[in-house]
Amino acid sequence: MSDTMANDVVEQARNAAEIARQAADKAEAAARAAEAQLFAPSDGVVDGLAAAAHTASGGVIDPFVFRLSIFVLAIFVGYYVVWSVTPALHTPLMSVTNAISSVIVVGALLAVGIDLSASDGAIWARIFGFLALVMASVNIFGGFMVTSRMLAMYKKKQK
Repeated sequence: MSDTMANDVVEQARNAAEIARQAADKAEAAARAAEAQLFAPSDGVVDGLAAAAHTASGGVIDPFVFRLSIFVLAIFVGYYVVWSVTPALHTPLMSVTNAISSVIVVGALLAVGIDLSASDGAIWARIFGFLALVMASVNIFGGFMVTSRMLAMYKKKQK
C-alpha cells in the first residue's frame, strides 16, 4: 500500500471518528435534556395545586396544610408500595433506594459546606446537612447489607 493510500485511510478514519464523536455528543445532550425534563422538580405543580385549593375554598385551606397532606399521603403510599413488593423484586428496589440516598449524600455535602458568613440560616443548613448526611449514609450501608443478604439467599449452598 502506498503512503498516499495509507494517508487517505487514516484521514477517513479520523473523519469517521470525528463524526462518531459529534453524534455521541448530540446523543448525550439529548439524553441530558430528556433526563432534565423527566426528573424536573414538580414544586411548581404542587404550588399551583395549593394555590388552586386555597382559592377554591375561599382562603380556608392554607397552602402549608395542603403540602403537608400531600407529604402524609406520600408516606402512606410509599409504605404500602414497599411492603407489597415481592421478595424477588426487593434487591432491585434496594439498589434504587441506595442510588437515591447517594443523591441525598451529595446534597447533604453541599449543605455542610455552606459558608457560615453567607446568611443567618447557614448554621441550620450545616446542622440539617450533617443530619441528612448521617442518615443517608446509614441508609446506604443498611441497603447494601440487606442486598447482600438477599443475594446470599439465592446462592446454592456448598457442601
